[in-house]
Amino acid sequence: MKKVSLSVNGRPVQVVAHGKDTLLLDVVRDDLGLTGTKQSCDKKGQCGTCMVLVDGKAVLSCTAKVEALDGAEITTIEGLGTPDRPNLVQQAFVLAGAVQCGFCIPGQLMSAHALLADNPHPSRAEVEEGMAGNLCRCGCYLQIFAAIDQAVAGKAPEVRAAGPEIHAAGATAGARTTAEGLDQ
Repeated sequence: MKKVSLSVNGRPVQVVAHGKDTLLLDVVRDDLGLTGTKQSCDKKGQCGTCMVLVDGKAVLSCTAKVEALDGAEITTIEGLGTPDRPNLVQQAFVLAGAVQCGFCIPGQLMSAHALLADNPHPSRAEVEEGMAGNLCRCGCYLQIFAAIDQAVAGKAPEVRAAGPEIHAAGATAGARTTAEGLDQ
């Protein structure tokens, strides 16, 4: 066992790596209770639902070993925005109708946020490449790409006035996804 110091969503925390194979996904969900980060592909790094930011870069938390992250700054979907103050990308996803079942959305949002932080004006090809590691069960890729286009254009802030629609759509930071219990 090794204690690892992290900053998670701006808050310093110490977590325990129970071995060299302790995954960030398990620590985030089980130890820290941040269930907005999803698990879908049996921890094989194939779907993108578990995407978080590590020192500002999009990282699959299902393959990231906690022991190697000592001192890292981790941002989960819960740290991207709040229900009362969603960030620009979250707002754009709502405005573009990119939030269907909601299961892949936390990972999609984290990847889109990282993409736009690195490249504020990506071409469509760069958006497609930057989002390629994120699978959408509902096939909403065109809406997701439109949301990113809207975030680039700065059109999303008008969503803030809509209020309840943001909550209903599940695009807020780590919002629970409905009675299906997908966040469990």
